[in-house]
Amino acid sequence: MNDLDPRAPLVLDTRELGRRPGSQREVTLTVPAPADLGIEVLAVPEGAPVDLDLRLEAVMEGVLVTGTARAGLEGECARCLEPIREDIEVTFQELFVYDDIRDSAEAEEDDEVSTLQDDLVDLEPLLRDAVVLALPFQPLCEDDCPGLCVECGVRLADEPDHTHEAPIDPRWKALTALTEDAEQDPQD
Repeated sequence: MNDLDPRAPLVLDTRELGRRPGSQREVTLTVPAPADLGIEVLAVPEGAPVDLDLRLEAVMEGVLVTGTARAGLEGECARCLEPIREDIEVTFQELFVYDDIRDSAEAEEDDEVSTLQDDLVDLEPLLRDAVVLALPFQPLCEDDCPGLCVECGVRLADEPDHTHEAPIDPRWKALTALTEDAEQDPQD
């Protein structure tokens, strides 16, 4: 386990709660987005502002963090590759167990348990999970985006009447050549 830097934007100090169950603290802050906050085609740009509204509440086992994060997304449509810019708001909740309780003999061995390190909470994994899970698998610029023409790549939303001649089956290509020759040489 790496030591947390208390100066990092997504690391919060919980010592003020004093390990008194029921004590709580409201925190509102704006932090720069960490790298890779999203998926390949839609993400919060690195360094973009992320607004956090948090409630830190001391409970018997640790600190319960409940919050909302708001940020701007940038990416591209999965069908037509047009730029997408929209806002996202996600909610999250996680119990961070006190590190001395986690290390005690009766604690269950569970790698999925979030722990406090020296009374510090690292929100980055929690924020990353909440944002990534809220993103659409295939983001679209419009719900009914028709995409691109498979033959020439024209954006079909810009040219709704776009068509091509029906392709000729390669097995009949030789017969097409005969009919074209007949039309060009009208001797009959």
